[in-house]
Formats: sequence, C-alpha cells, structure tokens
Amino acid sequence: MITILKNSEMFYSKKQDFISLKKTVLMVFVLLVGLPAFAQISYKEINSSNLNSVRKLKIKLPKNYDPSSEIMYPLIIVFDGDYLFEPIAGQVDFQTYFDDMPGSVIVGVVQGNDRRYDGYCDEVTGLPKESGLRFHNFVAQELIPYLEENYNLSKFKIAVGHDLMGNFINSYLFKEDPLFNAYVCISPDLSGTVRDYLGERLEFFKDDIFYYMATSDKDLPYIREAVLSANEQISAVNNQFLTYYFDDFENDTHYTLVNSAIARSFDKIFEIYKPLREKELEEKVMPYEGTLDDYLVERYDRIEDLFGIVKPIKEEEFEKIRKAAEQREDLESLEAIGRLAKKLYPESVLGSHYLAMHAEKTEDTKKAIKHYEEALELEETSLITMDYITSKLEELNGTIELLELEKEIEKEERKLAKQKEKEEKEAAKEAAKAAKEEKAKADKDNKEKEDN
Repeated sequence: MITILKNSEMFYSKKQDFISLKKTVLMVFVLLVGLPAFAQISYKEINSSNLNSVRKLKIKLPKNYDPSSEIMYPLIIVFDGDYLFEPIAGQVDFQTYFDDMPGSVIVGVVQGNDRRYDGYCDEVTGLPKESGLRFHNFVAQELIPYLEENYNLSKFKIAVGHDLMGNFINSYLFKEDPLFNAYVCISPDLSGTVRDYLGERLEFFKDDIFYYMATSDKDLPYIREAVLSANEQISAVNNQFLTYYFDDFENDTHYTLVNSAIARSFDKIFEIYKPLREKELEEKVMPYEGTLDDYLVERYDRIEDLFGIVKPIKEEEFEKIRKAAEQREDLESLEAIGRLAKKLYPESVLGSHYLAMHAEKTEDTKKAIKHYEEALELEETSLITMDYITSKLEELNGTIELLELEKEIEKEERKLAKQKEKEEKEAAKEAAKAAKEEKAKADKDNKEKEDN
C-alpha cells in the first residue's frame, strides 16, 4: 500500500521552535564536524560529448571509503550543485554520524550560468528539449556510467533538485526505466505534462520508488499552487511500490525551506535503515506474528533489497529484540534469536548467552551451564563480558550445588521416613502380637476359671 504523509506533523512536530532547533543543531554539527569533512571534497571534470563541453563536479566520498573494498554505497546526484551540494553533504554527515542513513557517494553537478540551458523544457510537455535534452542525456549516458565505473556504487540512486532543477529531475521518471530510485523535489517549478500527469505516471511503477516534494506557505505563489495541485494527484495514487512524502512548511521562503526539506527527505527515505526505535518496537515488533528472529532477518533483507547494501545486525539490535521477546513472554523467539546470533556471529558470546537465558527460563539449569561454559571460549561483547559470564556460571553452579544438597536432604529424609515407617510397622506388629498373646492368656485364664 502507498505510504502518504501529507503534513509535516505526521512525522515531526510542525512547531517553529522545533524546526529552528533542528536547524541550529545541524549548523553546529556542520561547523564542528562537517568542516573537516568538506576537506574530503574533490573537484573533477568530465568531458561531455552530449554537451560538447567540460563539466565540473563536486564529489564527496563516505568516511573511510576504500576503493578496493566490496562495500557499496548509494549515489546522491545533486543538481544545482553550486549551492545545494554543501547543505546536502552536511546533512549526510549528520545522519550517518547517528547511523540514520548509510554512507553515500555525493556528486554535485556544477551548473553555473548553464543552469537555464540545462533545465530547458518544453512548455507543453514540461520535459527537456534541445539544451535541456542534451543535459538530460549527459547525466544518463555519461555522468552515471562514469561514476559507476570509478566508484563503489550500490543500485540505489537519489536525485535532488530545487526550483527549475526540481522540475527537471522528474523527466527521469517519465522514462521506461527510471534512472533514479528516489526523487527529492524541493519547491519544484512544475510545468506542462509533468505538472498535470505526475500522479498518473507514478501509478504504473512495479519497482520501489521514493518521491519527496516540498513547498511552504511563503513559497513563490505560482510554484506553490502547482506543487499543491501535484500533491493532490500523488496523494490519490494507489501503488504499493510508491512511497510518497510531502511537506508544506510554515514561515519558510522559497530558499530557506531547502535545509528543512533536505533533512526531512533523507530522514524519510532511509527510515527503514535506522536502528530500531521505540515506535517500531511498539507498532511492528510487539504485534509481529511469528518468531522475532524472522522479523530481524526480513528487516535487514529489506534494507539490502532497497538500497543494495548489506547492513550487519548489531548487538544493540539483538538486545532490543531480545527484550521485546521477554515482554511478549515469547520463549520460542528467545531461543530462535539465540540461534540466529550464533549463526551470524559464531565467534561471539551473543548467541550462547541468549540460548543460556532460554534454558534458564525453561528451568534447564544444566543446559544453561553448558551454554555459558561454551561462551567462555568465545569473544565477549560490549554488553556481555567474561566477568558477567563467569558470575552467571558461579550463580548457576551454586544453584546446582544447592539443588544437589536439597536432593541429598530429601533422600535422607525419605530414608528416615522409610525407616520410621518400618519401625512403626514393626512396633505395630509387636504390639499386635503382644495383644494377641495377652488375649490368648486371658482366654486361657477365663477357661480355667470356668472349668473350676
């Protein structure tokens, strides 16, 4: 089913103080962390036969990028790279710092005085023509292949454009095989067919497409009117492969809404990539039908399917799922999580620890001890240390000793009870015998009396 968020409050508070706070946090982050990162920006030139000219590129690679590694990264193409590249690079640094999105290769296309020519579109269709079509083909036929050849890129590609270029990037949606997987259209100057049939085009995709669009109450009136109209169309689309987000900001102009839109768009596009949060745990994990190891595997398979990258399941994620299993009183899930952790991290204590916990909860102390003893030969984690494992073994061994002592006491008590029972039977037997003899003697005495 299509995911439509029409208003900002659907995923953040629209209160202006919150927006101002986030902008301030981002600004401070860029100043303290981002500026050294900008030193990693490289400037390259690409000779284009489509444009019959040389185009300049701004390129920023992820931290610790290693061209010899097999790690793949999403690609973010920034149109209007002259002024849009740095805000996006700062936002990506901000979100990757908190693991809210994967490291990405960011490429800004420097357009300068060629911007109007690059974005030139037919007034009727709204699609590129002449110089605009040449620029369109430059991106598809020259730029993307060049980047794919020279960098470790995953299949996931994002296009970001503002104003004129916000409209231009939609042209790739109208191709039979769209070039990008996600489109960030910030206050796009929509026109022609693109404006009138954007929603209809989004009906027909059979692969995942992310689409973000933003305007504001103080946006340029003609742009705002077209964007709101397009939003009505897209909101009515019923396509399970489309994930659509829309923002209508307050008190932002055509230019000041850019930073907010960049933050919101990346935050929502990479929502599933983020670490497990309370909202997901409450709304999706707790009511999940099936064992929670399946939920984890499905979640991370989805990340790989969408973004073309492999994200390992971290210890913290296992812990959150384990706690959820305990809240559900779901011992089957606890055991399954242990098996999964053992499979993914055979050298770690994680799996053995969860299996030991399961054994404890099923009151199989000896099995729990066995798992903890296995853990002594494995690598500790930040949460599960050898000291903890040792203390658990001491606790469980103490429990075993106590149980053995209790068994001995019970055995001795049963022995004493049996001996007592035997003695009581013997005593009863002797008493019965004595009573019988006494009765016989009494009977004899009575008979003798009667005879006399």
